Amino acid sequence: MKVILAGFNLDASVIDEARAAGVAAEKLTPEVLSAAYARISRNPAPVNELRAQALTEVEKARQSNRKIIFGMGHHSVAEHAVFNFDILGISRLAIEYLEHFRLCSFTEKSQRYITLDNDFVMPGELAGTPFEPRLRNLIADQARIYEQLHRTIFARLQQRHADLVATRAGSVLVDGWAKEDARYATLLCTSGQLGFTANARNLELIIKRLNAAPLEEVRDLAKQFYDAAVAVAPSILLFTQPSPFDVETRSDLSSLARCALPAQTDGPTASDASLIHCTPDADRRVAAALLHCASSLSMSTCLQTVTAMDDAALRKVFETAFARMEFYDAPPREFEHIQLTFEVQISAAAYGQLKRHRMMSQSAQSYLPSLGLTVPPAVEEAGLADAFRAHGEVAAALFADILAQQPDAAPYALTNAHRRRVVVTTNLRDLYHFCRLREDAHAQWDIRRLAAVMREQAQRAMPLSTLLLCGKDSYVERYCALFGRRPAMDPAAPAAE
Repeated sequence: MKVILAGFNLDASVIDEARAAGVAAEKLTPEVLSAAYARISRNPAPVNELRAQALTEVEKARQSNRKIIFGMGHHSVAEHAVFNFDILGISRLAIEYLEHFRLCSFTEKSQRYITLDNDFVMPGELAGTPFEPRLRNLIADQARIYEQLHRTIFARLQQRHADLVATRAGSVLVDGWAKEDARYATLLCTSGQLGFTANARNLELIIKRLNAAPLEEVRDLAKQFYDAAVAVAPSILLFTQPSPFDVETRSDLSSLARCALPAQTDGPTASDASLIHCTPDADRRVAAALLHCASSLSMSTCLQTVTAMDDAALRKVFETAFARMEFYDAPPREFEHIQLTFEVQISAAAYGQLKRHRMMSQSAQSYLPSLGLTVPPAVEEAGLADAFRAHGEVAAALFADILAQQPDAAPYALTNAHRRRVVVTTNLRDLYHFCRLREDAHAQWDIRRLAAVMREQAQRAMPLSTLLLCGKDSYVERYCALFGRRPAMDPAAPAAE
């Protein structure tokens, strides 16, 4: 066996230096990797030689890519080309459109840890209309209430955590908690920035779908992606224009929904999450899947065997599967055969974290002021809830007025405290990952609360499969309750001498 490093990401300034030093521009394209790897299936030459050949014949490599991708339909070769983008001055609302896509990497400027200034995006749909001055006034009010919330909450937290703020690191941590809650007053037109990485095949799909988006800002994002990437890799970005399916299906469904559904709007539910469906008899199905992979018997036989087990024997299957699991281990892949579907009611602030779990299937409604505001407990404790709600009501009134004329742009006027409904379908293995991360004591309170409700409902439906479903901070306690001993890699245990 021999492994050769074929390439890796380079900063654009390094690529510019290479060009300035005389390296031909056409050699500094990721297309050659796609072309070389595409030839592996039909050319007996070693792959490193195929790469060298593609590098010396770039135009021929591009022709090969077009033929393979367009003519033969082998789009997967485009996955070997990877692009990194800096995205600045993008609204919080447009970020949601982008981060909807899977199989990409995003690192976003956090509104939880960075003090927000008054930067915002004026939507093209509202610029120059009577809504623009009203939105600008709301943004000015946002800046005022954000500063008031941040200052007041931070002062209260300093008193409560005097030991922490005695150190610089502790003071930064406590200040971050204050910013975390103050950001609930900020609007979805507030600008942010992020780093974004995608392979060319996924980038092509993203550009195609963003080109069909109803928002001008999102379509401009698609154009900028295309212009930047096609300049260096023209042969692997071929299908970027939306189809009628992309453009018209959503509006067709909206028209149908107006005819088929009741006219009234449902109010908020009592719970943050409702389990609306799960795999029947989930515990026995997981147990059968575990035994199936450990044997040579059919799944049907394993199901019949597990169905006949008494409770003690069934529990033994899970204890065996969990016995060596540590807090950082994922459950066996057999847990993916169990599906759970929740409808969650979530603030924009918490949705910013939920949407990062892209292996879940998530379909979101638009934001609805009728679902109310999520008011952080720290805002209530600081005596600022009335001012916070008044700010939210002004935002909701502007939303309603914009909705009548520019419905797609109306959410720009809402705050991080406004809510939407999201249907979330997840397999049980991914729910373990979600709860480990989001129910942990270090997680943000809003998403932590949601994770706890989802966990409780899953445990009622499948008590054995969820024996170790919890946040990372609770793992040792739950493991001890199950096995009567601490796990081998107890994170709280002292280091060995």
